[in-house]
Amino acid sequence: MTSNQSIRFFDTQFQTQVAGSDFALNPFEKAALPFVHGRVLDLGCGLGNLCIEAARSGAEVVAVDASETAVRRIRETAAAQGLRIEPVLADLSSYAIAGEFDTIVAIGLLMFFERARALALLDEIQTHVAADGRAIINVLTEGTTYMGMFEPGRYYLFGGNELEERFTGWRILLSKHDSFDAPGKTRKEFATIVARKG
Repeated sequence: MTSNQSIRFFDTQFQTQVAGSDFALNPFEKAALPFVHGRVLDLGCGLGNLCIEAARSGAEVVAVDASETAVRRIRETAAAQGLRIEPVLADLSSYAIAGEFDTIVAIGLLMFFERARALALLDEIQTHVAADGRAIINVLTEGTTYMGMFEPGRYYLFGGNELEERFTGWRILLSKHDSFDAPGKTRKEFATIVARKG
C-alpha cells in the first residue's frame, strides 16, 4: 500500500479475518488460481489465500505485503504445511521487483498508488514476467464511489478499458469487469486481466 492509512485499513481487516479463520478465496482469486503456476510473485498478497493455494499445487511463491498481520499468517502457514513460500514485508510504494517470474499477480494493489507509481509498477510487472509467463492484474476503475480505504488524493482509478490497452501485444487469456455494492450505497467497479507474454 502507499500510505499508512491504507495499511491500517487492511491490517485491521486482516486481524478480523484471522480471528475468524476467514481465509476463503475472493472472486478475483478464484478466477486467477487456474492461471497461477511456476515461480510466482504475488504483490499485495494480503493474507496469502491465493499464494497458499498456488503453493499447495506446486508453485514456488514470493509473497509481498505491507501488513505485518498478513506476512505473519503466511509465514506460519507455510512453515506448518511445508509450502515453498517466501513471505516479504515491504512498502510496495518503493518495492523493486528482482528477477523473472512465470506468474506475477497484483490483485487489488495498483489503485493504492498515485497514477505515476501505479503505471510504473505495472510496467515493471510486465518487464519481469518471463517469456510465455503470465500477468494477473486486478484494479478498481472509474465509476468506483467507495473511497473509505484510500488516503485522499493518493490513489488511481484506472479507465474502464485501460488495463487491456496496456497489454497490447500480449495474449489476453481473461478480461472481465465486475461491479459490487459497497458500504454507504457506494459502488466498487473492477477490471481484471490475465495476459500471457509473447
